[in-house]
Amino acid sequence: MTTSIQPVEPVAWTGSAVRIIDQRRLPGELIERDLTSVEEVVEAIRTLAVRGAPAIGVAAAFGMALAAVTNRDRRRPEFDAAVRAAGAALEASRPTAVNLAWAVRRMTAVLDAQPGGGSVRAAALLAAEAQAILDEDRAMCRRIGENGFALIAGKPRILTHCNAGSLATGGGGTALAPVFLANERGAAPTVFVGETRPLWQGARLTTWELRRAGIETVLFPDTAAAWTLRTQAIDCVLIGADRICRNGDAANKIGSYGLSLAARAAGVPFYVAAPSSTIDLSLACGAGIPIEERDAEEVTRPFGTSIAAEGVRVFNPAFDVVPHELIAAIVTEAGIIAPPFEAGLEAAVRAREARGRDAAAGADGAHARDAGGGPARESGGGGAR
Repeated sequence: MTTSIQPVEPVAWTGSAVRIIDQRRLPGELIERDLTSVEEVVEAIRTLAVRGAPAIGVAAAFGMALAAVTNRDRRRPEFDAAVRAAGAALEASRPTAVNLAWAVRRMTAVLDAQPGGGSVRAAALLAAEAQAILDEDRAMCRRIGENGFALIAGKPRILTHCNAGSLATGGGGTALAPVFLANERGAAPTVFVGETRPLWQGARLTTWELRRAGIETVLFPDTAAAWTLRTQAIDCVLIGADRICRNGDAANKIGSYGLSLAARAAGVPFYVAAPSSTIDLSLACGAGIPIEERDAEEVTRPFGTSIAAEGVRVFNPAFDVVPHELIAAIVTEAGIIAPPFEAGLEAAVRAREARGRDAAAGADGAHARDAGGGPARESGGGGAR
């Protein structure tokens, strides 16, 4: 069935709160929450109420905007201190996804560029910048969809891992964006989805998104990944990423490394799709990526049900790293990057930075008008509605 639907919006700005879809409640309930403090935003990121590298970058940006709007009546030194403290807390909430730190740095740069202005004006600029980050992410998702569609053309049986759809981004997804587009254009893809233990993002979130779009979906146990690749005529593997190093090594949800090994053994091409904000040129290879380790009870007591012997030791890494030599191509909004990856990844980052400079130059006047005209309260909260 071909279905065109509006993507869900996992993160948005109301003018006075960060609105999220609480992904912990899916697929049973679609619940929106308004987060009215930086502490609530940090907790939402840490507990995976909002998740996915691009989405948590957007959430962090809006978290800093929230700190700015909340503190805009304070003198500028106290205002700056509050916003910077919010950025530090948000950046520390999850260490592996580079988009989070990237968004915090970008918001901080706006603060640094206006050292002499008033707090109300700075708050308006920060809110507008956070909205720009969301808008850019939506546009990047669309371009990733178009570029990835060209890559998967003629490959209707696709295997994916974790969730890299609308719920993980500000727009239509990364790895799932080409799939949604293929479905809209009548290509009738079939997507094989791994459960993604221990928090079941594949089972809970990806199957929900795909079925909502009317896409044929097959769920399989994580332990069946290699056999699925061997026996189910899979045409390609397509996953997202939380950080991509200069050489193309890519961190993604735990299980991705094993999946890449199985794909190589089965002769199935392995593709990674991610926005250029996920590329970290400061790291030469995956050995330098900090790998988050999460609470043992996610393994021993999933969703509150005890399934393991009391007192057993647990190793619960949230991510692993796919070596670049196992990746056939990386899809970004800039295009399809073939190995060797370094030059293409550098070009994608340069293109993003150039777009950012052009956008900043065009927006300076508009930001100044928004901040300088009209009532101060409207300027602080309404500029990024």
